[in-house]
Amino acid sequence: MPATSIDPDCGTDSTLTADALMVARMRLVLSVSALLAVGVDAGELEQEDIGRTVWFVFSGFLAYSLGVYICTRTGQPYFQGKAIHWLDILWFTLMVLVTGGGSSLYFLFYFFAILTSSFRWGYEEGARMTMASVVSFAVCGLGTGTGTDTPQLLMRTTFLLALGHMIGHWGGSKVELRRRLALLSQVSRLSNPRFGVNRTIASTMEKSLAFFDASHCILLMRDTDTSNWVLRSLGKSDTGESVNVETIENVSESPLMALGTEEVVLSSRLPWLMSLVRVHGHACDPRTHRWQPQDEQGLRRSAAVAAMLEARSFMTAPLPMRQGEGRIYVSSHDGLFRKSDALFLDHLMSQVFPVIETIKVLDGMASEAASKERLKLSLDLHDTAIQPYIGLKLGLCALRKKAAADNPLIDDLDRLAAMAESVVADLRHFAGTVKHGADSRCEFILPHLHRQAARIKTLYGIDIQIVVDGDVHLDDRMTAEVLQLVREGLNNICKHTHAHRGRIRIGCTDGKLQIRIENEACGTSFSNFRPRSISERAAALGGSAEVTQGMGGATAVLVEIPI
Repeated sequence: MPATSIDPDCGTDSTLTADALMVARMRLVLSVSALLAVGVDAGELEQEDIGRTVWFVFSGFLAYSLGVYICTRTGQPYFQGKAIHWLDILWFTLMVLVTGGGSSLYFLFYFFAILTSSFRWGYEEGARMTMASVVSFAVCGLGTGTGTDTPQLLMRTTFLLALGHMIGHWGGSKVELRRRLALLSQVSRLSNPRFGVNRTIASTMEKSLAFFDASHCILLMRDTDTSNWVLRSLGKSDTGESVNVETIENVSESPLMALGTEEVVLSSRLPWLMSLVRVHGHACDPRTHRWQPQDEQGLRRSAAVAAMLEARSFMTAPLPMRQGEGRIYVSSHDGLFRKSDALFLDHLMSQVFPVIETIKVLDGMASEAASKERLKLSLDLHDTAIQPYIGLKLGLCALRKKAAADNPLIDDLDRLAAMAESVVADLRHFAGTVKHGADSRCEFILPHLHRQAARIKTLYGIDIQIVVDGDVHLDDRMTAEVLQLVREGLNNICKHTHAHRGRIRIGCTDGKLQIRIENEACGTSFSNFRPRSISERAAALGGSAEVTQGMGGATAVLVEIPI
């Protein structure tokens, strides 16, 4: 599908800002050169009157270029957008109109607008600039020329149209390449072992769906260990956390597996006239890397897939898995994909899935190591804490039997024995949680947080309240990261504030883990700052950290991490 560019209204990056400044500088150079050329032409042709209109138009263009350059240098977002190129077309049309129409040499200035718009915004914007330039120049030539100027006007218009199309094509290729490199960079950052396999796959599907502006993304995978097929689907209106996952038993009956196992396939439902000269489906042979039209059987299979996906166009590529097999399908209800899109999808999968399989192996190794560590901790807990309480209970029971019936300490001994039995039951439950892992609501992380809060209470006299909103499910590695983030935040409260109370709130909203570390105002005014260590740790996890003002002037550090 045609590459879309970054809209400056949605926030320009440093590259677009630098490009806008360079374009403004070159526009100013052109305006100065054009005005000097008019002055030289007036000096050489003293017998002819250049006219006040020419001086007015070229001087106005110089003033306009200078104003745009100043505003761009000061960072005004409007002057970095697409509207400036349309104003350029208007000025160039006026310059052509007052200098002879179709015979004017200033028609070459149209290429400035075509070139800058194409290499900044892509082929579509470059094509619009080209058509506007051709129409404007043709109207000026027909309105001011004579019959003898028609051949020259035709040649210049054709030259403007052909060269403008080439510039737009190359500019669009440059913009699309930049977008593809940005996607590969984002996907490589998402391939973080801390997130796990499911999170990485969901993020990859979400990024692919947004990049191709597609309607659906379907991932079909088979694990050789279990021989189960898993279908993941994501719609355009969904988010990465809303990926539907289901197990398929009779996958051989699905049209999704009827295509070749190694082929990259592109299928599009073309209009009736185009379908007479072009086939609907093409397949790329992985051995020759050449596209070939599908045969009748392949076309029927592609038609069945398109009907199943309710798509006008779809593309599919195999997944390069060492342990298993699968395919990815990206479909669109309205748009049409190109062969380059299908090849890039195949390249994207070849970059992502080897990393995903590595993450899966690392995740299994880490889980196994954590399971062994939990088993060791549970045994140590049983030997060092539970056994002494069992001995205490047995001693109390023996002491109770020695006591006479009228002994006034019998009730106290019974209560102590009951308390010891209750503590033993709690310790056994906690040991089981440590051994088998936490299953709900931060059971494994809460004891650590309470111990940190107790330590701070003892050393600094600061009361820390711990609140967990809803169910928060964390794996071992993410638990360690959260504990470190909370430890950094509590240390900042102890070292840099005079607060006597604080709060830690942990929750999960919209697929993001939210950690809010807050301390009371303690009589000081709120100051905005950046917690460097917490921000760097959050960024390494793909999240962010910001400082906000709570109720009563309190200072709160809010950390959001996608999970």
